[in-house]
Amino acid sequence: MTSFRRTVNRKGRARPSRLRRVVIAVPIALAVSALAAIALLWADRAFPPPLSEAATVSAEVLDRDGHLLRAFATEGGLWRLKTTVEDVDPRFIEMLIAYEDQRFREHRGVDPLALGRAALQFLTNGRIVSGASTLSMQVARLIEPRERRTLAAKFLQVARAIQIERRLDKDEILDLYLTRAPYGGNLEGVRAASLAWFGKEPRRLS
Repeated sequence: MTSFRRTVNRKGRARPSRLRRVVIAVPIALAVSALAAIALLWADRAFPPPLSEAATVSAEVLDRDGHLLRAFATEGGLWRLKTTVEDVDPRFIEMLIAYEDQRFREHRGVDPLALGRAALQFLTNGRIVSGASTLSMQVARLIEPRERRTLAAKFLQVARAIQIERRLDKDEILDLYLTRAPYGGNLEGVRAASLAWFGKEPRRLS
């Protein structure tokens, strides 16, 4: 009987101590999470992506009907004509998303499934087999190019992609990609390439 009472007392003393730890741990975890969220919001506002600079394009001279008469290179010597989703064949957009970023419309800048696949392939093969860059991450790289492909540069790309997704909708992100994607030499963007190689606006190409 005595041993039974001792066992009950021991168990009774143990339960409040575990409960006390939980009661203490939960507010601490919530406080840490809140501080982390505040820090991320502060960093997002303090170090925004250079979207205003990314909007720099070649100057254009148009006729009264809006047709291009002449374009001028940017200060950096690039032919970069503003291009929007409406400027190209819808099938081009479908092919672009299917090839580059199948879950573009669903994710918020980073595709966890693609990251997991790329990490597994790297661990299995000991080398990079396929990338996990989303179109948002590619836009981040295009507006802030890095000479070296390092882990730090990749982390910055991920952070920038998330920032870009917070500020732009999906079509606006596509507009930036269509305007700045390299097409050889000093040609940037689908429209500049289409006019240079075919002499036609991209919407006139099948």
